Amino acid sequence: MGFTNYKRTVYGFLNIFVFVMGFLLFLPNAKADAPLHEEKPSGLDVGGLIIEHVVNSYEWHIITVKDKHYSIPLPVIIIDGEGLHVFSSKHFHHGHESYMGYAICQEKGAQKGRIIKVDESGNRDVSASFLDISITKNVLSLLLSVSFIAVLFISIARGYKKRGVHAPKGAARVIEPVILFVRDLASSAVGKRYERYLPYLLTIFFFILFNNLLGLIPFFPGGANLTGNISVTLVLALFTFIITNVSGNRDYWKHIFSTPGVPWWLKIPIPLMPLVEIIGVFTKPIVLMIRLFANITAGHIICLGFISLIFIFGNMSSIAGFGISPISVFFYMFMTILELLVAFIQAFVFTLLSAIYIGMAIEEHHHDIHEIKHSISEVK
Repeated sequence: MGFTNYKRTVYGFLNIFVFVMGFLLFLPNAKADAPLHEEKPSGLDVGGLIIEHVVNSYEWHIITVKDKHYSIPLPVIIIDGEGLHVFSSKHFHHGHESYMGYAICQEKGAQKGRIIKVDESGNRDVSASFLDISITKNVLSLLLSVSFIAVLFISIARGYKKRGVHAPKGAARVIEPVILFVRDLASSAVGKRYERYLPYLLTIFFFILFNNLLGLIPFFPGGANLTGNISVTLVLALFTFIITNVSGNRDYWKHIFSTPGVPWWLKIPIPLMPLVEIIGVFTKPIVLMIRLFANITAGHIICLGFISLIFIFGNMSSIAGFGISPISVFFYMFMTILELLVAFIQAFVFTLLSAIYIGMAIEEHHHDIHEIKHSISEVK
């Protein structure tokens, strides 16, 4: 790949990256499920402990020492009829039930863990409507990963601009082979026009990969389950859906609505095959969304489950806790290594399927040989 094409690819990648991440940043929070001052039940609540580490929250938990929690409070940003409200999530701690007329819902249900409006008596105001654009744990993780990726690729691009086309140095030694790998993947799946879609494919590959790896780090700034948040995977799949159908040519739409080669009795009187094709247009991005979300979230839950076994058996007896510890740690390490592999596989699969969908949409179908001969005879 020449320097001009490489530079165009990198800067195109960064432009689309900023656009995609801007869309993600201002997407309303799907759910912040970790309450900040929920009453802890007696005994070990393994399910609640696992869910608390997997879902989004208004704080970033760092460590717990002797039942004392150390967390990073995050900004709460709410827009309602009275204007803009900005305050720290620490105001929900230390027994405060509400602050500035808002509180975190503690009741079980769809709104548990979300910020809700409360009146002066502490009752939920169900008629109140407001926009919650708070900087939650996942949003902060998004900002951190975007900043890191942007700095990394800008520095690599500047290095190539300064040195020209030479042997890569520094981080480029690792990143360039990956870029070339994605380029070859795009050229084989998309076709001759792959360069047009390469910036987007590079964007989703590196975004998913970096955040998958960041989620495996058990301490700050890692540990956030960003790619295991279905709102994030929904946006990524939505971009693939939009790009695929906007780029679709005449043959693509003709195949969906007229389904050539399909027997007429599957199209008349009920357009069965066109209906199946139209459903397939929407199920493809849905599969992309669910596959990434389910694989990343399941991996975290399994790892946390193995660690929780130590405390479950430890509550029974100290001997049982110590006895199960080596087994739990072994399987936890095994799952962590497997998750490291899954981090690469899921980034690859999402990018590959997106490239295949785009390639199918822009593919130029060959005309019948008789039509070609007829066209040649007309030219003569």
